[in-house]
Amino acid sequence: MFSAFMTTRTPFAVVFWQWVNQSFNALVNYTNRNAKSPTTTTQLVVAYVSATSSAMITALGCKAYWSKRASPFVQRYVPFAAVAAANCVNIPLMRQNEILHGIDCTDESGKLIGQSKLAAAKGISQVIISRITMCAPGMLILPVIMERAEKYRFMQKITFLHGPIQVMAVGCFLSFMVPTACALFPQRCSLKTTTLAWLEPEAYEKMKEACGGKLPERVYFNKGL
Repeated sequence: MFSAFMTTRTPFAVVFWQWVNQSFNALVNYTNRNAKSPTTTTQLVVAYVSATSSAMITALGCKAYWSKRASPFVQRYVPFAAVAAANCVNIPLMRQNEILHGIDCTDESGKLIGQSKLAAAKGISQVIISRITMCAPGMLILPVIMERAEKYRFMQKITFLHGPIQVMAVGCFLSFMVPTACALFPQRCSLKTTTLAWLEPEAYEKMKEACGGKLPERVYFNKGL
């Protein structure tokens, strides 16, 4: 949503738009959490501060490192590094109760058979990948387009329109990247019970008991968005 503004190169602009973007992401991640895993006010504050801080620190760190070692073109990719880093912090923290207490798992018919922390970790990992993939084209391809376009005389005369042009371009990218990224992984994920037995034996035993001693080959769960 704010990708176009985050491709700007001034330190203040990078920090400000990373803060705006991660504030928005915190709200999105909160509304898409597992409703059965309530999040306390303290957890919300920690998640928000951690996510926005990681984005700004990454952005400023990359910019400080690359400012003397890389061209202005390469510096355009600093915002993407910050967004990727922040997503890796923001989403797990906003949904930390799912990781701490597990999420509901069902058999193929939809019957609840238990909870699994491993399932939560898998689902959240897939959501992180989807979110990064969603913004990648707009933040990786757009800098190349703008770098070349800005060399033309007519573009140099309409610098005040560069922002709106980038916003429109990002909107075009998102129009097909949102459904594409969401479709990378099925909404209803599955996990092999053999993997569960190896990595989360306690949850496996509880599920086995709930199923009368015979677990299905896979358990299913909703990964969230």
